[in-house]
Amino acid sequence: MLENAALAPSKKKAEQERRTIVFVDEAGFYLLPMVVRTYALRGQTPVLRVRLTRDHLSAIGGITKTGRLFMQMQERAYNAEDVVRFLRMLLRKISGPLLVIWDGSPIHRAEVVKQFLSSPMGKRVHLERLPGYAPEVNPQEQVWNLLKRRELKNLCCRDLAHLRQELVRAKERLRHRRTILQHCFAYALDEV
Repeated sequence: MLENAALAPSKKKAEQERRTIVFVDEAGFYLLPMVVRTYALRGQTPVLRVRLTRDHLSAIGGITKTGRLFMQMQERAYNAEDVVRFLRMLLRKISGPLLVIWDGSPIHRAEVVKQFLSSPMGKRVHLERLPGYAPEVNPQEQVWNLLKRRELKNLCCRDLAHLRQELVRAKERLRHRRTILQHCFAYALDEV
């Protein structure tokens, strides 16, 4: 709990400045299914048949206190330019100043990101870093968990296009569960 106290002043300052708090994180979604316990008729154990591959979609996402979800996907790992593209998207979709809270990934600290923040558009964004490995204080981690373990559980996709389609559908289903998303956010802020 002590390490999470580092975010408390940022939360208070964001409220004073009427900044929208957005927690941001990256994740990978693989063609291999997220296998979870399921029901079946006795003696008919379900079997998932997929080819072994490391093909995946990289995703970057953000969540606000009101339960708004933002997400971008691509077929390669994210780099600093992609992070700036995501920040620009957030600025287009959310009015007013933003407080973006994310982990200490090197792509978040890159020179391209610093240049963007010094631009006129980037002045609306204030960045804060989460304490060292602290997934419990990032509600976007919980969103990834909901997508992987609930919405996409036991799903076998043919290819990355199929995975992208299913991930978009899963995100849209989750987007309509505002109460669950708000609980994810509230839990993270309680941890701060």
